[in-house]
This record gives sequence, structure tokens and C-alpha cells, in this order.
Amino acid sequence: MPHIGRFITFEGIDGAGKSSHIATLAQAFRDQGHTVTLTREPGGTPLAETLRGILLSEAMDPLTEALLMFAARRDHLCRVIEPALAQGHVVLCDRFTDATFAYQGYGRGFDLAVLKTLEQWVQHTASAGDAVRQPDLTLWFDVPPAVAAVRLSQARAPDKFEAMPEAFFARVAQGYAERREAMPHRFARVDGTQPMAAVWEQVLCACVEHGFLQGQPT
Repeated sequence: MPHIGRFITFEGIDGAGKSSHIATLAQAFRDQGHTVTLTREPGGTPLAETLRGILLSEAMDPLTEALLMFAARRDHLCRVIEPALAQGHVVLCDRFTDATFAYQGYGRGFDLAVLKTLEQWVQHTASAGDAVRQPDLTLWFDVPPAVAAVRLSQARAPDKFEAMPEAFFARVAQGYAERREAMPHRFARVDGTQPMAAVWEQVLCACVEHGFLQGQPT
């Protein structure tokens, strides 16, 4: 019997540690016979990757930023995410629309109503049952902005978002918290302050509890 496509996203402020676990989760799904598509936002297609380079380096007003984010997302959905789900793949995506609401909406203070309209336009697909495509599960890596700031200071040269002040990330974190409150059925909070092994256990448990992986959560 073919597997049902699943769409799982990884979210959190820069420095939350989410990216460290994507490849591990992909292997866990492969070990249980799933085909996995690994991707990211902004990015995932040649066009979207070009837009990613612009978004992470060029100064622009919040509306321009939001429009480019959603333009990249539409191409990504049409060319990668929807075809992979139609084939029964597990799609693991490093960031999706929650990041746009958190970063552009809360971080930059852009109009949430405009973002909701763009979300409706861009993510409304026939393959999602003629509805707005949303993740089946969002793993939200929650860490205090001060902890994330220390981690970022020890990492590579920052892009324009990673270079933002701690107050910006506090607003972004609040944005994620409010998205989770609005859609609790698809969010799983992961305490990103724990040691890596404990963080991985939370990721694994969330996937088991949602019925996407076999096994017993510990």
C-alpha cells in the first residue's frame, strides 16, 4: 500500500537549532520505508533560490519582502511540495508560512491581514482539496531569544535576518506562539534549550504521536 503524503515543517527563530534535526528525521522516515523530499524556504526551486539570495541580503520595505516571500512560496508549492505530496512523499521543509507571519508580520510589524490574504491566494491549491495548503505537522523549536543570540554569535557570518537585534527575535517568537495558539492541532512545541539528544526525542515523539512514524514515544 502506498504511503500517504505528509507535509512537516520546521520552525523557530534563528539560532533555535531546528536545522540540526531535519536530516535525522528524514532518515527515520526512510528507515520505515518512506520516500522523503527535503526542502527549505525561501528556496526549494531555482527561481525561489534566486529570490532567497535577494531576500537574505538586500534591504527592502516589508511589503516588497512579503511579496517576494510568497512569490517564492508559490513556485515552491507548484514545482516541489504539491508534486511530492501527490506521490506520497514525506516532505520536510525548513520554514514555511508560519515564518512569514512571525518574521514579516510580528518581527517587522507588517499588516497581518495582508499576509492572510496572500496566504489564501498563494496556498489555495486543488491538490489540497481546493483549500489552503497547510502543514500536517509543524515542529516549533522554542528557545529564548537571548539563548539564540549566543548561538548565532558563534556561528557563520549572519544574513540580514540573523543580524537583527534581540528585540526583533522576541517579537518573532511571540508571533510563533500566537500562530501555535491559533492552530494548536498542527503545532508541536520542541524545547530547543535541551541537549541535542533530548531535543531529537521530542521531535521523534511528535511524529509518533501524530501517527506519521511507527514506534512508542518515550
